[in-house]
Amino acid sequence: MALRPQLPEDVEEQRDRHWRREETRRVETAWEAERFIEEVGFAACLTDSRRPGPSLYIAVCGRRDAVLPRHVQKDEEASLTWVLKDEIVGRGKVYYAKLARGKATFVAPRMIPFFNAVWGVRRSDEAGRFSRDARAILKVLRHEWEMSTADLRDESRVRDRKAFTRALDELQAAMLVVPSAVVYRPFTYLWTLAVGRFPEALRQRPRRGIAVREIARCFLAGAGTTVRGELARVTGLSRPEAGRGNHALVAEGYATSHDAGVYCLAAGHQASLERPGVPPHP
Repeated sequence: MALRPQLPEDVEEQRDRHWRREETRRVETAWEAERFIEEVGFAACLTDSRRPGPSLYIAVCGRRDAVLPRHVQKDEEASLTWVLKDEIVGRGKVYYAKLARGKATFVAPRMIPFFNAVWGVRRSDEAGRFSRDARAILKVLRHEWEMSTADLRDESRVRDRKAFTRALDELQAAMLVVPSAVVYRPFTYLWTLAVGRFPEALRQRPRRGIAVREIARCFLAGAGTTVRGELARVTGLSRPEAGRGNHALVAEGYATSHDAGVYCLAAGHQASLERPGVPPHP
């Protein structure tokens, strides 16, 4: 894995504050986790300091150098992160699914329309985008609305475990299906349609260029500075599209850029955390 670029200490300190990489602001409850996700806009679940961007696991640890141990099952911080993830899924107040590149991601409700504009798949495009297995699973869920993993495999007739997982990942990445609960005895996920949980947010679809700009704004508000390729790695956007999002922020005066691929919050935006992701004008 490539080494993470060395950032100025003031940038790291801003990230410490905004991404809760501080002992005094560490996340310990589901409510605190939801508040953290709302503040940052979107966050990974179990990434550590070797990956850029906000992460629930790092926020649970409360330190910037957190690294997942080899045996996560025995690690208290990793276990707490997993428990909080399950509670958040059950509470249904923030979006959770495997999104771009299969990465488990939390999305604040205010950011869902922008993510959907980039990664969501319209119903008219489903036949050409999804595998036969994914379409079979989606058909069952649209009829039954919510099902456990085992029942969904049986009803969809996608009984091969790997094929079923791949198909579910397709539907999650397209922002159509999400886990709705975790049952422990016996262990299983319940699955449902994303639009059933977040109907208003998923009915909004801003223009793609606006969506990319607002995703870039959301990340930069917490990061303070973003370096070459960082936004693409965090979000799953292509590098050219991530660059266009950052350029749009420069054009409106929200960001400055003095080196190729490096974008900084403009001076007027550094002192306060606004609610990034909401365009200033419709």
